[in-house]
Amino acid sequence: MSSSHQNSGAPDERGLPAAAGRIWHVIVDGLAALGTALILVLMVIICADIVVRNGLGSSLPLVSELGALLLVMIVALQLATTVRADRLARAEFFYGGFRKSHPKAGSLLSFLFNLVGAGMIGGIAWSSIRILEKDWSSGEYIGVTGIATLPTWPFRFLILLGMTVAAMEFVVRALGDIRDIRDIRTGRSDP
Repeated sequence: MSSSHQNSGAPDERGLPAAAGRIWHVIVDGLAALGTALILVLMVIICADIVVRNGLGSSLPLVSELGALLLVMIVALQLATTVRADRLARAEFFYGGFRKSHPKAGSLLSFLFNLVGAGMIGGIAWSSIRILEKDWSSGEYIGVTGIATLPTWPFRFLILLGMTVAAMEFVVRALGDIRDIRDIRTGRSDP
């Protein structure tokens, strides 16, 4: 229903000013790119562990703990891009047709979906703050002392960052839905 405006001061598809929209895209895409790079890191760690297990008969230190933290961190970092690209799982066989045949109700449904998404992901981000604080203050680490250890707070920080940006992306999309509803009600069409 929305389209991008070409004027530099005009709002983009989510109702953000063009400059703020470009900065927001860089932030969201930057986190997704970091998540993609971490997928490569995770693949290298797993492959190295396989080689060491087959060659030496034992596992590398930190692999299971690091793999678990990296996996959660990758999902958190790439979630905002998934939201922005409209790639979250939902009943598309219903949603797409409903939005075309009932644009105002479809925009309202999308607004509610994005509002609930912002609340849920925002709640996850909020609960992650306490975990980050605990890990920072207690010096929490993964691994075995004397062999290999890593502090957990950098992982927790990136998880918190990813979830916060994803919650904000849901809010940005909900604001765009409000603009769509207003445009439909006033009869304005997209330029």
